[in-house]
Amino acid sequence: MILKFHGNHNKVQGTRSVIICLILTGLLMPVLGETSVAAESDSRIKDLARLSGTTPEPLVGYGLVVGLNGTGDGSSSQMTINSLAGMLEKLDVTVDPALLKPKNVAAVIVTGKLDPNVMEGSKIDVTVESMNDASSLEGGRLVMTPMKAHDGTLCVLAQGAISIGGFNIKGGAGNSFRKNHSQAGIIPNGGIVKKGLGGNFVSNGTVSWLLNSPDFTTSSEVAKAINKSFGVGVAKALGSGNVEVAIPLEFREQPVMFVAQMGEIRARSDAPARVVLNERTGTIIIGKNVILKEAAVAHGNLKVVVNTTFGVSQPSSFSNRGSTVVTPNVQTDVDDREARVLRVPNTNTVADVVAVLNDIGASARDIIAILEALKQAGSLQADLILM
Repeated sequence: MILKFHGNHNKVQGTRSVIICLILTGLLMPVLGETSVAAESDSRIKDLARLSGTTPEPLVGYGLVVGLNGTGDGSSSQMTINSLAGMLEKLDVTVDPALLKPKNVAAVIVTGKLDPNVMEGSKIDVTVESMNDASSLEGGRLVMTPMKAHDGTLCVLAQGAISIGGFNIKGGAGNSFRKNHSQAGIIPNGGIVKKGLGGNFVSNGTVSWLLNSPDFTTSSEVAKAINKSFGVGVAKALGSGNVEVAIPLEFREQPVMFVAQMGEIRARSDAPARVVLNERTGTIIIGKNVILKEAAVAHGNLKVVVNTTFGVSQPSSFSNRGSTVVTPNVQTDVDDREARVLRVPNTNTVADVVAVLNDIGASARDIIAILEALKQAGSLQADLILM
């Protein structure tokens, strides 16, 4: 069970928000004496793992987008001009590159993923992203672009109209309005598979499940669930992220059916205790099984506020000597609150951990620093992951 909340300058409001989240997600039930809702839940095997030999391979290509409404690369983009001249040369059109105006053309990188078992003639989605200074790809069309695998094999030909899901409008006097990101887009079914990667998920009469989140407990539970359904000894866990399954004799001619039935089997999953921190956004995600041993936390703030007001000094009436001047008045207030020392008891639920941290009255960024200190002190029994 996972809890996520963001930092708030208003500490009272932030505390209330976290408490509301706890109530809505049922995390306060252990505190209220109810049965814990954090009991282990079962998941389908195909949601916990992927089959070896079916991992999508990345593809990449370089191409040109044409048909833009003056939002393409500028005349200073020599790469785009050379690419355009080279493309026209292949079409038996010879032109002086110096005469080309690429404002309606943009150089782009085309990327996609190809399942190793996809056959020739299938279609995949491709992503198109501007490389130079094109302001928008709206209304553009990708010219036929070869896409290659890591070994240089030409696998896909991409072409088609780009959907950016937004727009970028510029008016006079520097006024502009933009919705979404207009320098990137997708072409649904824009890539035609010309050569498959020849993947095979069956090897020597066995198939292997690769866990999305390697864990010895989960691996063991997946093998146990498969053996319960198809017989003892069919599956065996080879490590924290790999479960090898021998295809039974009755499924040797129909391995796809065997894999489909295995994918629907439910198995218990587990994961190490983790706390994920994102200091840039003030986001804290606390996973299950997080334990906080007894500790003392001191938390204090020094607040300094400097205000400057301006007054006016004028000479006396009918004075020929003197002038009106502006005089600043600076006031400095220092609020050095005493550090609060809070005893952290032994806890073993997410609700307790969050409640203890919010009792301190700290913001999300302060909590991140406190969690890091508790980890160093050996009090926080969880892996800290910084994003």
